[in-house]
Amino acid sequence: MSLKQKYESQIRPALMKEFEITNVMAVPKMEKIVVNMGTQDILKDKGVREQLMSEFAKITGQTPNARLARISVAGFGVREGNPVGLAATLRGGRMYDFFERLVAVVLPRQRDFRGVPTKSFDGSGNYTLGIAEHTVFPEVDMAKVDKPRGLEITIVTNTKSTDRARKLLELLGMPFAKEEESGKN
Repeated sequence: MSLKQKYESQIRPALMKEFEITNVMAVPKMEKIVVNMGTQDILKDKGVREQLMSEFAKITGQTPNARLARISVAGFGVREGNPVGLAATLRGGRMYDFFERLVAVVLPRQRDFRGVPTKSFDGSGNYTLGIAEHTVFPEVDMAKVDKPRGLEITIVTNTKSTDRARKLLELLGMPFAKEEESGKN
C-alpha cells in the first residue's frame, strides 16, 4: 500500500476522530514538499551545474529550478541575478514518494540518528528539516560527487496548528526525537 493510500484509508480517519473534525477537507494533510540546495557560485561552471542538477533531479524525481540572488552582497561575492541555489516543489505522488524514501531510507542512514527535532515547526503547521549531506540519498552516485552539499526540506501542511501538523507527520512515519533528546540537538 502506498503512503497516499495509507493516508486516505487509515490516517485521515484517525485524525478526524482525534481532532473531532467532521469535514474531510479540514483534515490535516501535506500540501507540498519544497527541497532547496544552496550552491554558492558553482552554478556558473556548466559542467558542475549539469552534474549537480542531475543529482538533484534523481533525489527529487523532477528537474530543479535555479534560484537567483535577489540582492548583491559584496562580502559573499554574490551579485543580483547570479544563480545561488536549486529548488524543487513536489506535490501529489512525487511528494508522497519522496516523503516515504526520506523517512524509510534517508533519515536512518544519517550518522548518530536519534530522530528529527520537534522544534523545527514554524508555528504555521510547516516543518523544516536540514540534511547536512545530499549523499545520504541512495540515488546519488558517490563516485561522481565532487563534495557533499546540504539540503533543506520543508514540509508544508494545510493546517495552521503545530500540534495537528506534528500528529499528521507522526502518523505518516516521521521519526521525531524523544522530548528530552530533541532539546540536546
